[in-house]
Amino acid sequence: MNCDIKKNRMTDIILTLLESDGAPLANQQVTVEQTNHSFLFGTAAFDLIPLTNGEYIGGEKERAEQRAEKITALFNAATLPFYWARFEPQKGNPNTEKIKNAARRCLDRNLVTKGHPLCWHTLTADWLLEMSNAEILEAQTARIKRDVSDFRGLIDMWDVVNEAVIMPVFEKYDNGITRLCKELGRIETIRAMFKTARETNPTATLLINDFDISSAYDILVEGCLEAGMQFDVIGIQSHMHQGWWGVEKTLKVLENFERFHLPIHFTETTLVSGHLMPPEIVDLNDYQVTDWPTTPGGEERQAEQAIQHYKTLFAHPLVEGVTWWDSFDGGWLNAPAGLLRKDGSAKPAYEELMKLIKGEWWISPTKIMTNDKGEIHFSGFYGQYKLSLRGKRKYFAITKGKETSISVEV
Repeated sequence: MNCDIKKNRMTDIILTLLESDGAPLANQQVTVEQTNHSFLFGTAAFDLIPLTNGEYIGGEKERAEQRAEKITALFNAATLPFYWARFEPQKGNPNTEKIKNAARRCLDRNLVTKGHPLCWHTLTADWLLEMSNAEILEAQTARIKRDVSDFRGLIDMWDVVNEAVIMPVFEKYDNGITRLCKELGRIETIRAMFKTARETNPTATLLINDFDISSAYDILVEGCLEAGMQFDVIGIQSHMHQGWWGVEKTLKVLENFERFHLPIHFTETTLVSGHLMPPEIVDLNDYQVTDWPTTPGGEERQAEQAIQHYKTLFAHPLVEGVTWWDSFDGGWLNAPAGLLRKDGSAKPAYEELMKLIKGEWWISPTKIMTNDKGEIHFSGFYGQYKLSLRGKRKYFAITKGKETSISVEV
């Protein structure tokens, strides 16, 4: 596929400005500026749960607010946690309101929200083990109905099934979802979950998501599609604790999914700024360390690789989003995987991504004169824009696949 940023992320626009009577607004200076990207630049935003629910106090709250502001400045999307074991540790008592508060904060700051995940064998509810497989299926689909319904309008994008490739053969510990998937098989398990989510919110964006980048995943996707299922987005995890994949491997992974012609999100992207995890580790969760510090050399490496990774993904025509996992150090595996250090200060990777996303890939306020027909011509990234003139503001969007000639009454 043609991986070119200008070709795949920008278009030439003709904007016609009209008076209220339909006459062209000729020979007038206007200011055009971008306000958001269509492409989703996201992060795991789990820290917003305690912040928005008053669980931080004093200096801890202040630092959390500073982290949150840095997130908002750079990103336009946020993933919120729905791990069943933590979301509903006691059956019938979910943490719905706490996550709703975080979702409202995200929407107030123009962050697209996604829930992660609805069905996963890891961190699933322990109380499922008391049930038969039929009861587990009923409980899991009921959970999807409840949560997708409760959050409709606050969260309309979901990782529906997470890591289905390994789900029926997972052996680290007993859990209800692996039991269920062993009986139903991967495809029928996925079918049940997507059917439930789709029926509950037909307009939601629904993802299948996996860390497995072998042929097993794209073959599973193919089998699901051949069985009549519909995915809105294919999610690919890229946890690179053991080192950056590089451009060639990244493009090879994407090539495996190109035949489906579906949007792709890199849902969980990790690059560490300390020592790399040893290559012999197969399951990343097996690497348990008490101290994994960020280092100056590691931070420079992280910045360079992050820029190359984002440029590679932004240029690919099927990729529509990338989520950094997660925003600050000390999260999963205690890894120095954040764009922010533990004290909330920005690493070079944060600063360089800011220059890229809100600099090189951004249309800053630009003054343009309309011609005799009331037209202005410019090139812009797909996204949302603001037009200013005569003390008024008008908003419009540049959408891929839509008309590139837009009329705005002022």
